[in-house]
Amino acid sequence: MYKLILVLLAASFVAKSQDVPPAFNRDIYTIASNISANELEKSVTKLVRFGTRSTLSDTVSTTRGIGAARRWIKGRMDEISSQCNNCLQVSYQRTLVKGDPKTRIKKDTWVVNVIAIQKAVPATNRYVIISGDIDSRASDPTDGQTDAPGANDNASGMAAVIETARVLSKYKFHANIVYAGLSGEEQGLFGGRHLAAKAVEEGWDIIGVLNNDMIGNIEGIDGVVDNQTFRIFSEPTPVTETEAERRRRRFFGGEVDGVSRQLARYVEAMSKQYLPDVKPMMIYRLDRFGRGGHHRPFNDAGFAGIRIMEAHENYNRQHQNIRTENGINYGDVLSGVNFAYAAKLTRVNAITLAGLAWAPQAPQNLKIGGMVSPNTHLAWEQSNENWLVGYKIYWRPTTAPQWQYSRFVGKVDAYTLSGIVIDNYMFGVAAVGKDGSESVVAFPNGLIRD
Repeated sequence: MYKLILVLLAASFVAKSQDVPPAFNRDIYTIASNISANELEKSVTKLVRFGTRSTLSDTVSTTRGIGAARRWIKGRMDEISSQCNNCLQVSYQRTLVKGDPKTRIKKDTWVVNVIAIQKAVPATNRYVIISGDIDSRASDPTDGQTDAPGANDNASGMAAVIETARVLSKYKFHANIVYAGLSGEEQGLFGGRHLAAKAVEEGWDIIGVLNNDMIGNIEGIDGVVDNQTFRIFSEPTPVTETEAERRRRRFFGGEVDGVSRQLARYVEAMSKQYLPDVKPMMIYRLDRFGRGGHHRPFNDAGFAGIRIMEAHENYNRQHQNIRTENGINYGDVLSGVNFAYAAKLTRVNAITLAGLAWAPQAPQNLKIGGMVSPNTHLAWEQSNENWLVGYKIYWRPTTAPQWQYSRFVGKVDAYTLSGIVIDNYMFGVAAVGKDGSESVVAFPNGLIRD
């Protein structure tokens, strides 16, 4: 009996001495609970009161137009920064867009973004970005005079950026977090283009971009009222991939495994793990049919970027002058925003950013092998981050939308899945931190020569 007790104690000591990550990060729950619907309502109400935030509207007035709106946003970010010992670097990004009579910007116009960056500890070149649009529009996208309150499109998304900054600024992260208010969206995605160009020029290693555009409406034009479901739009593979990469995919698979699609899967997985009152809906499309959003310029540059938005749009409340016709109310006014729902989608953003920013770097140079073999082999470059606890291998049937199986394999740089045939599954690997935070799943980009 005494020997048995010793054996059990020894086994217990070995189990405890092994670095096994927790299944949940408790801080994620705290972050979610601190997102406030009241704070979102305050921000949306303030933005609506500027009358119009058209990119072509007044920039001098202190009470009306996009100039007043962006100064208020910057002031709010400065205020948040002051409450966290100046943890945010807040600035404007100004770019002159030359006028062209054939476009939605007829005369030279300054497109101005508001950018707040929460620096990583320790310093790193990795970035995660949350964005919302500052600007609004009337029926005519070149009309900078008519009232265009833009309560849902897109004061709701901009409010989510501000509220996420308020909550996450109380923490320290291993990646830089960029809180971006982007302008010129309705005229041609100019703000996103300018920030993406800045990221390329400065060599940012972008983990992912979460673009929020319309996150507050629950009453669809289709008659559906839904306060839980939201959509995640993502393109399947990067438009920047090479011809060689396309040829390789034809034989090895991965048609829906680009970096943006993996980011979308991450958002869905985090939502299902931590937020029981939301229902993520993966949409296998860059954006709505034939339409676009501010994540696209980042996709065009090869970065992972997705759009988070409501599930059921109401077109009577989008891009419409305020009016009543045939008993139908048109216009994007404050009464069309459900702030409890907007808070749910803001929580999705906040916990996703926190998970990504706390996680170790995703596996680099991931390779796979196992042709004509009963086993699948994976190998990657191991990170030297001291918060890395190990790696988790994921796999799924080739037709499954989400990763279905996983195995934590520890702090190694290679692993063989015995008895799992490479032909029948897709595979990926995520890095796992000591707090349980995981990176986005990396998809293999090379071959192990058997």
